[in-house]
Amino acid sequence: MATTSPVPDDTSIAERSTADLLVLVSAMPPEQFARVLTNLEAVFDPENMIVATPNEPTGKFSNLRTISTQHSSSTWALTPADFINAAQYAREHEARAILLLGPGAESLNPLALRGLADAVFKASIDLAIPHYSLPPHVGLINSAILYPLTRAVFASRARFPFAIDLGLSPRMADQLAIVAQSISSANQSDALLWPVNEAVAASFTMDEIDVGSREMPQPSDLDINSILALITGSLFGDIESKAALWQRPRRPSPVRRMTNEVAASDGTGDVARMVAAFQLAYANLHEIWSLVLPPNSLLLLKRCSVLDSASFRMPDNLWARIIYDFLVAYRLRTINRGHLLGALIPLYLAWVAGHINVTSSGIPAERHIEAVAAAFEADKPYLVARWRWPDRFTS
Repeated sequence: MATTSPVPDDTSIAERSTADLLVLVSAMPPEQFARVLTNLEAVFDPENMIVATPNEPTGKFSNLRTISTQHSSSTWALTPADFINAAQYAREHEARAILLLGPGAESLNPLALRGLADAVFKASIDLAIPHYSLPPHVGLINSAILYPLTRAVFASRARFPFAIDLGLSPRMADQLAIVAQSISSANQSDALLWPVNEAVAASFTMDEIDVGSREMPQPSDLDINSILALITGSLFGDIESKAALWQRPRRPSPVRRMTNEVAASDGTGDVARMVAAFQLAYANLHEIWSLVLPPNSLLLLKRCSVLDSASFRMPDNLWARIIYDFLVAYRLRTINRGHLLGALIPLYLAWVAGHINVTSSGIPAERHIEAVAAAFEADKPYLVARWRWPDRFTS
C-alpha cells in the first residue's frame, strides 16, 4: 500500500540553512530598510537569499530569512566588522555571492543590485565595484585624490575605490575578512579597508558595474577637514603597506564607458571663499609646505596664489605632484602626520575651486577628472623615484 511521507521533500524556507546569496545591509531607519527589502524582493528569489542586518525585522517581509547583526559604529561607510560578518555568514550558509549594501542603499534601484550580484554569479568576478552617477560637485575627495591615486598606483580604473556597496565572491569575502580582522586586532577603531587594493594584491578578478544614481550618506559628526584627513591618511597608509606590489609595472585595466553624469549644479559661489583660504594658507603654511614640496612645486603654487577667484586653476600635473609628495612625506613622517594632512586641506580646496571653474567654463566634470587621473598615471615614475630615493627631489 502506498504511503505519503508526512515530511515534504523540500525543506521550508525558514528551515533552510543554505542560500545562494547573502545580503548584508547596514543600519538605517525602518522606512529605508523596508525599501531595500522591497528592491531585493523585486530581483531575487527569497528562497535563495539570506539578509544579515542590525535592522529590526518587519512583518511585511516575513518570507525573507534574516540574521541579526550588531549595529555598526559608522553611519557613512562600511566597517571592518561588516567584512568579517560577511565572510562568516557566507561560510555558514554556503553562499555563492555576497552583497554588502552601505547606508543609504535604499536609493539604489533593483537592477543595480541585480547587476552587482550577477557579476559574481554569472561572470565569476571576485569584486564587483559600483560606478555611481553623481552630480559633478559631489564626492570630490574621491575625484581629486582617491580615484586618480588608486588608478595610478594600482592600475585600477574603478571610479569609486571607496564604494560603500559591493558584490563579493566567497574567496574575496574571506580575503577582506582577514585584513579586517588584523585591523580589529590592532584596535584601529577608525581604520578603513580598501577592497580594490586588496583585490589587486590578491590577483583577484574585479569589474565595475554601472548602478546609476545613489544618495551618498554623510558623516554626522565630522567636518571636511576630519573627513579628508581620515580617508586620505588611510589610503596613504595602505599604499605604504603595499609598496613592494605597486612599484612593479602593471598593465592598466581597460577603460569602460559608463552612463552620463548627473546634470551640474552651480558651485561658483564657494570658489572665492576657497581661493581666499588657499591664499591665506600660502602665507601661513609656506614653511610647512617647503618641508614637503620641492622648489618647483612651491614656485607654481606661488603663481596660483596671485590668481583671482574667477580665473583660478590648479594645473593637473602640479596637483599630481602635490599628492605624490604628501604621500612620500606621510611615509617618511617628515612632520607629524596629523599636521601633514591638515596642511593638505587648503591645497585640496584650491583644487576644488579650480575644478568648479573648469566645469563652469563648459568642460564636463568627468572629462576634467579623467585628465587629472591621466596626469597621475603619467607621473607615476616620479612617485616611484621619490619613494626609492626620497632626498633626490627636495632641493
